[in-house]
Amino acid sequence: MTKSIMFIGDTIPAWWESLKSQQDSYTFTEHTTRQGVISTLVDIRPAVILIDGDGDLFWCTAPKSNPATRRLPLFAIGHTTNALHAGADLILSPTELLKDAPNLLQNFIREVDTEQLACDCARPLPALAQQGIEQFNKGEYYKQHDSFEALWVNTDSPVRDLYRAILQVGVAYYQITRGNYRGAYKMLLRSVQWLTVLPDVCQGIDVAALRADSAQVRAALDALSQDEITQFDKTLLQPIKLVKTSG
Repeated sequence: MTKSIMFIGDTIPAWWESLKSQQDSYTFTEHTTRQGVISTLVDIRPAVILIDGDGDLFWCTAPKSNPATRRLPLFAIGHTTNALHAGADLILSPTELLKDAPNLLQNFIREVDTEQLACDCARPLPALAQQGIEQFNKGEYYKQHDSFEALWVNTDSPVRDLYRAILQVGVAYYQITRGNYRGAYKMLLRSVQWLTVLPDVCQGIDVAALRADSAQVRAALDALSQDEITQFDKTLLQPIKLVKTSG
């Protein structure tokens, strides 16, 4: 799968165009408006974010202070070090970036251990996860949090992202039932980073359906203002679906 590099900033710098012309193993995307920058980063999940290191620090602090995007590697390209104190992972001059871009990018791209994840996903669903799903599907979103949090905390392998994703979607649904628009939206954004790396089925859970269902909930929230949260269609809060596996 082709990895994406994303520039975010007020204006497109010359070095960005030069980088695009010399790299053909990545896709390049740009976002130049402050509104919606976090949602865009969540949806695209770029391998690396690039910003103008000499520009407004908003473009560094916004993604690096948000739990939904702070783990994405961010390079500040410029001649000052201000962005380093704002959370940038690396400061480079345009010359340094263009001279050694492939190695620099590869060193910071975070890879998922897909082999271990596939092995984990082939295992049966733990009893505590079964309990959490039962709670989730009954609408007991607060209780499911405790079940999946215990699993997530005590699991060291990549499948912990499955438990964390369900936990966060469940918390988002809980916040919707409480009329907390911002809390729900925040948790939905945070869940995407875990749902994205999971296969469509993991430990018998239909992850693809959960991904689609939670995205539909987020889209429904997008169509409402915060004051209209009471109008949210709660039939969109779908249960977790299980898939029967052969063997």
